[in-house]
Amino acid sequence: MEKTNSIKAWSPDERPREKLLLKGTQALSDAELLALLIGSGTREESALDMARRILHGVKHDLQALGSMKCKELTQFKGMGPAKAVVVVAALELAKRKMASVSKQSAAIRHSRDAYERMLEYMWNLPHEEFWVITLSKANRVLSVDKVGEGGLSATIADPKKVFRIALENNAASIIVAHNHPSGNTDPSSEDKQLTKRLVYCGKMLECPVIDHLVVTDNGYYSFCDENEMKE
Repeated sequence: MEKTNSIKAWSPDERPREKLLLKGTQALSDAELLALLIGSGTREESALDMARRILHGVKHDLQALGSMKCKELTQFKGMGPAKAVVVVAALELAKRKMASVSKQSAAIRHSRDAYERMLEYMWNLPHEEFWVITLSKANRVLSVDKVGEGGLSATIADPKKVFRIALENNAASIIVAHNHPSGNTDPSSEDKQLTKRLVYCGKMLECPVIDHLVVTDNGYYSFCDENEMKE
């Protein structure tokens, strides 16, 4: 006997799969898209009801959902390892799509270009990391390298490592960036002190630091845009 709460019992134009085929992905809600990944519900609820419950559990924050591991997803009733793996894999594909888009712009012309490039490496990170982008004279990216990482609020950024990478790549200039997992784009006093130190070192080595970005999932702070790239 067909379960009364099964999506299969709905009219065709209400089923997420058929709706997607007829109207495209944009016509589906977040819950309907997640339901397609979940695939099937339980005896008590449909896949769509389960998807709505999971989204409610993360306060409808897709970034929070995207940062969840399989073990965390299986804490939701009805979400076994097989379903969790599909959801995690799909969200990872979305992350990689974002990364591939960011690579299409080979040159860094504005702080936004650098920010979008760094999202590839810093999106949804639970801890702080410090990275350096080395640039040619035409501001084309030569390399993107991680210099160090810390805990939830501290990052180790050794200027010697930063400029070793710059010299190895024969960089004309560099951009440095670190993330704030808290989502707060405001630089700390330590961030400002580090920026001054790196600007000084870059000037001495004739490899200027042209920007320092504080990266979050929802925005960024550019020391260059704020006219704070000073010794």
